[in-house]
Amino acid sequence: MREGQNAVIYRADYQAPAYWIDTVDLCFDLDPAKTRVLNKMKVRRNPDVPAQALKLDGDELNLARVLVNGQGTSFKMEGDRLVLENLPEGHEPFDLEIFTTCAPARNSKLMGLYVSNESFFTQCEAEGFRRITYFLDRPDVMASYTVTLRADKQKYPVLLSNGNLVDQGDLGDGRHFAKWVDPHRKPCYLFALVAGQLVCREQKIRSRGGKDHLLQVYVRPGDLDKTEHAMNSLIASVAWDEARFKLPLDLERFMIVATSDFNMGAMENKGLNIFNTKYVLASQATATDTDFSNIESVVGHEYFHNWSGNRVTCRDWFQLSLKEGLTVFRDQEFSQDLAGEASARAVKRIEDVRVLRTAQFPEDAGPMAHPVRPEQYLEINNFYTVTVYEKGAEVVRMMQTLVGREGFERGITLYFQRHDGQAVTCDDFAQAIADANPGSQLQQLLEPFRRWYSQAGTPRVHARTQWDAASGTYTVDFTQHCPPTPGQAEKQPSVIPIAWGLLDASGREVGQGMFVLTEASQRLTVPGLTAEPVPSLLRGFSAPVILEWDASDEQLLALLEHDTDPFNRWEAGQRLAVRRALAAIEGSGVVELDTSFIEAMRNILRHPNLDAAFKELVLTLPAEAYIAEQLEVVDPQRVHAVRESMREQLATALVDDWAWAYEQNHENGAYSPDPVSSGRRALAGLALAHLCIAARKSNDTVWPGKAYQRFKDASNMTDRFNALAALVVSGQDLARPALDKFHGMFRDEALVLDKWFSLQAGAPDRGGNVLPIVRQLMQHPDFNIRNPNRARSLIFSYCSANPGAFHRPDAAGYVFWGDRVMELDAINPQVAARLARALDRWRKLAEPMRSAAREAIARVAGKPDLSNDVREVVTRALAD
Repeated sequence: MREGQNAVIYRADYQAPAYWIDTVDLCFDLDPAKTRVLNKMKVRRNPDVPAQALKLDGDELNLARVLVNGQGTSFKMEGDRLVLENLPEGHEPFDLEIFTTCAPARNSKLMGLYVSNESFFTQCEAEGFRRITYFLDRPDVMASYTVTLRADKQKYPVLLSNGNLVDQGDLGDGRHFAKWVDPHRKPCYLFALVAGQLVCREQKIRSRGGKDHLLQVYVRPGDLDKTEHAMNSLIASVAWDEARFKLPLDLERFMIVATSDFNMGAMENKGLNIFNTKYVLASQATATDTDFSNIESVVGHEYFHNWSGNRVTCRDWFQLSLKEGLTVFRDQEFSQDLAGEASARAVKRIEDVRVLRTAQFPEDAGPMAHPVRPEQYLEINNFYTVTVYEKGAEVVRMMQTLVGREGFERGITLYFQRHDGQAVTCDDFAQAIADANPGSQLQQLLEPFRRWYSQAGTPRVHARTQWDAASGTYTVDFTQHCPPTPGQAEKQPSVIPIAWGLLDASGREVGQGMFVLTEASQRLTVPGLTAEPVPSLLRGFSAPVILEWDASDEQLLALLEHDTDPFNRWEAGQRLAVRRALAAIEGSGVVELDTSFIEAMRNILRHPNLDAAFKELVLTLPAEAYIAEQLEVVDPQRVHAVRESMREQLATALVDDWAWAYEQNHENGAYSPDPVSSGRRALAGLALAHLCIAARKSNDTVWPGKAYQRFKDASNMTDRFNALAALVVSGQDLARPALDKFHGMFRDEALVLDKWFSLQAGAPDRGGNVLPIVRQLMQHPDFNIRNPNRARSLIFSYCSANPGAFHRPDAAGYVFWGDRVMELDAINPQVAARLARALDRWRKLAEPMRSAAREAIARVAGKPDLSNDVREVVTRALAD
């Protein structure tokens, strides 16, 4: 599918492979400097494709031998591809044997086989297997794998691969072996091996079907005490998938392995999931409530891939959302179901939407905008995006909305019955859901619904309301349009389910329903009302759209106080805050919060029936990035100044209320990461931050002193880090000694040090001080740019997550960004490309930042030896 190093790949050009690989027998002699890989395959011609040469993908391999049916054969190289032309005629399988070597210790890209902390790991998605052996490295080639690992027994006592362990033993000379057989056919991107000094937590479980399974979590010695939560999350995932979707665990054992050097969060290799330590290791002393929640979600996500991604996989990488969008939806549903109560479920939904709107909506509006199912790419690694994942999940969620929860489960069942063991497309999935629900809205609207897969951009839905007192009729006129995106100037109407409700003057609900917008404009009519209602539109964020509705402050305040839909109650508060921020940013730059807004926030904070987690969400102001997206031209420092002023005013005006909230919520007894306890800690942390902000304004030392004491005495990382963050964010003098003490306490805990770096890089900019701090921290003995987690914790926290500090009028932030993108590109192109995305939205910037940002991007683009990963990002950013 890729003929040249800089060739663009198009979905329309897909062709089935000219050959199938039925079985793969791999033997590894593991050595950090020179690993030997013997690859024996059963290959056959695809009878549906005209006869042609066999072209096998490779990357940074040393080829030693090629045999066909045991005999030497001629071959040639086309770039990195191994080309075999003199192959047996006919369609009978033939034996192909390839012997290569590679150098895992020098593999800084962390793709293929590499070494981390003196152990071997692999990462093969999307195109890493070609860095292990020559192969048809594409997801529609599915084979049965037998893997033998050989290594020094003392250095690498644990030898793991996919499937079931069928043999192991000593080889002599201090070496040993392990043989693994995977009973399920799989594409090569799901291959995995691990070898090293690891310890294991084990748990035996019995499925609903009565089968016994062994669950294992492998980590480095010394980390075993931090694996209980990951194991509990895995057990819960197995039970949930079998209960909700009737999908059982299909292996004798299921293994998770954690490594600190990993480009992604985790990888769903069949039966041998390899995880970033960030999503495995947790104890109350080292991990926050957010860490615990993320571990539960990511463990669930990777386990759920066992079916939605592994048993049924992608025909090609354009179909990536087939597995990722679906599996994100499944992990979101899992987390909501585990949360239990309606309020906790709503909090999870709001958190998911907040990610979508602060990350995916800007992507939809930027140079890297692409459909959920992209049409082309230069480097597939660049399309592991929030559009494919989070927007893809919203598309799946809309399917469930249109067929109902039970109908969706019928559709999932049909999908796996129809396609088990196959490599298929997004269209195949949508068709299965529709076919399982004849007569449903999805089946009737399937063709226009598919536009969610093919059209980029975020649809904008405008709602205009009208009240006819004489007839007691309320109408809402909806119109939709989607702005042009690169390569797509014209858009057709989308299928947009809009959940709605109506409230009367007392806050009582007087109507509700689901309106499906399918045309450019349609009308919703609600008769039989006695008074003009307050509309609650797009409840639960029922579609990934931007709702444009000119609500009055009075209407929004009514929704904030009374709406029975928690999402729209939160959304009303966000709209009120954004409205005030935009008025100041587009006006004098000075914001003065009005009494009605402050009192509304006070009422939420003091509300006797709302839980703490929901209060924390409502009282957290919209992110600077989200506010910036509402503007045509952005001065990030002006946005930052206005938001900081709003936060200071809320801190000062509600100081007694914050103190009350802190006292009510900061003591929770024995630590538990459950939703109620986590919510109380979150609200206490928010209150403490505001109290420290108010103290800075009034020169008070009491609350900073309490925060420092809380920091020292806390019995868990959440409370400790919240107190530290309160001191840093508010700019208190005690921040420096607290940061020093924090480092001293956790100097041997890599994941905790990531928080330490990130907090300082993401701190509010006071007089341009953050960039010098970041530069200084890059020289710190604990900083290592080759470790993706550490690079993200410092460099990304500054460039991607701190717009007020990054977008400097003197362009120093952009110079720093360019230097780091090029430095990282030479080490790890995937990480570099992610960093390059920090300037996606440069065209929105006010001058002189706009010109300076463009110059920085052009400087990177002008580097002659850029990777495809970075080149694609920067050239698209510069494209007219």
